[in-house]
Amino acid sequence: MRFELLGPLCIADNEHSVVLQPSRPSSLLATLLIHSGTVVSVDYLLHTVWDTEPPTTARAALQSCVLRLRRLFAKYGIAYDTIESVPGGYRMRLEASTLDLIHFRELVALAGSAADAEAEAGALRQALSLWQGPVLANVSSQVLHRDEVPRLTEERLRALERLCDIELAQGRCGQVLTEVWDAARRHPERERFSEQLMEALYRTGRQTEALLVFDTVMERLREDFGIDPGAPLQRLRLSILRGEDLGRAVGAARTTAALLTSPPGTPIPAALPPAPADTSAQAPAQALAAAPNPPQVQQPSSTVLFGSAYSSARSSEAAPVAEGPPPAESAAVPPVPCFAGRETQLDSLERTLTGTPHGSLIVVSGAPGIGKTALALQAAHRVHQTFPGGCSVVTMTDEDGSPRDSGELERELALGRTGDGRRLLILDDAVNAEQVRRLLLPPSQGATIVTSRRRLSGLAASHGSEVQRLDVLSEAEAEELLIKLLGPTRVTREPGAARSLARVCGYFPLSLRIAAARLTTRPRLMIGDCTKWLSADLVPRLHLTDEPHVSVLHVFRSALQRLDPELRNAFIDLAAAPRSTSAGSVLSAPEEVLDQLDEAGFIEEGPPEPYRIHSLFQVYARHSASVPALPAMPPA
Repeated sequence: MRFELLGPLCIADNEHSVVLQPSRPSSLLATLLIHSGTVVSVDYLLHTVWDTEPPTTARAALQSCVLRLRRLFAKYGIAYDTIESVPGGYRMRLEASTLDLIHFRELVALAGSAADAEAEAGALRQALSLWQGPVLANVSSQVLHRDEVPRLTEERLRALERLCDIELAQGRCGQVLTEVWDAARRHPERERFSEQLMEALYRTGRQTEALLVFDTVMERLREDFGIDPGAPLQRLRLSILRGEDLGRAVGAARTTAALLTSPPGTPIPAALPPAPADTSAQAPAQALAAAPNPPQVQQPSSTVLFGSAYSSARSSEAAPVAEGPPPAESAAVPPVPCFAGRETQLDSLERTLTGTPHGSLIVVSGAPGIGKTALALQAAHRVHQTFPGGCSVVTMTDEDGSPRDSGELERELALGRTGDGRRLLILDDAVNAEQVRRLLLPPSQGATIVTSRRRLSGLAASHGSEVQRLDVLSEAEAEELLIKLLGPTRVTREPGAARSLARVCGYFPLSLRIAAARLTTRPRLMIGDCTKWLSADLVPRLHLTDEPHVSVLHVFRSALQRLDPELRNAFIDLAAAPRSTSAGSVLSAPEEVLDQLDEAGFIEEGPPEPYRIHSLFQVYARHSASVPALPAMPPA
């Protein structure tokens, strides 16, 4: 005889099974089975059997329930002492052959030690076959359904996720559809199932259905939880829209051994080799390089998005730095997705960071949205082998643009070390030189790249920093970026419209990526039509509806908020004036004002004029001149 817990609670042999009726003895039995092999206290048993506050006679009633179970066991030939009375509680001692939960866990453990993917998948299939429906469907205990059933269900879902990852990695997309479809429908909050379903559909030639899955998930998440799908699911959708060749599972594959110990949602390095493409897939072969995922850089409080860094709230639940691979691999930094241009600047940074003697401090400055963070990270990707101690990225400002607490920054920096040896530190969006000085690495310990809208001349004076001042992309670099974002076919079809789009966007990486994101999610929209639509009201329309912070208006307004009100108003007047890029117009402002605006990244030194203002700033200034003044920046 054996007990079955992974479904309706029952007692079974090889031919028959007896499904127990909802009762207090059934709740007691379920509690003991879930905690088989351990002592379950009387207090906890009273809690699960009675749900509410137990009566004064509950302890005596609990003994009666135990007696009823022993009588039931005797009827089916189960030993009387299967339920042991021990000091303070009761315990059931069972083996895998007599309890399906133990058997399930042993099979999952066996999968974790399997020699190859096929053996792992076989063990997981056998483990999952033990589940016969909703756990404890015939047990009335609300406490068990609240506290224990979700934990057991989580074990099953994680095993199913892993099995589907293996099937996708092996190219068996058609077979995985049946297993993952129901899971995605029943568990929309577990977006990995939706990813697997979308990938399986797409790789079997069902692109439209794959995109409909995303729309359904987004609708349910917004309705039930008030959130949008996460970044992996959105990246997969973009890959499908672009017609990329996914090749293997897009989400992070997990080893079964890791499933036994890691909490839900913990990323585990992929253990499977790349799989051949599914022979039944009919997806378009046009492929762009997929964005690398996930990054290995420690980024406690910044997200690289559209070529710039946008501060995000630092979660108290941020994962600690885990013990990783050997130092040389820990230091690996992924390339920035769809990075384009800046070859001269990248070559200069690489020479400085890897030359002899190594450079120890570089400042990358420039206007907001011009791609400073992207350049720093791309340079880190190129030189990561020079820094076995790893690369740390620390955002220097809060969401409102105010400088972060220095003590907090130092603690974050201390967490960033991922190996021994020289390390690379990226201090992103620094407010002033003083904020940076106390965090700089000594030359013997590594190098520091500081990104800032300001030139940070004080660092050049005190530490001899190298300065890279970024301007907008060239026309050729802007076209290269659009090709990487939209695909060569789409850009080649409308080369003139693509050049017009780059010009309208002022050759700013931020504005180009926002415009490309709109086009990517609207595959039937012509580039020329998008350019005309943007031109009619450029600055307000350069935004993404589902990402309020990804907006030219938001980024420029946030940058201006850091200036003193007088300097802010001077810039708006200067940029909004007719022919404001001419020497006479710009030089009509006091030299001190021009110098401060140049330092802050809002105007640039020539040529051809002594000072000039980027065209996108001029459009923004004309727009801002008609809206209420910005509130003053709170004191730092």
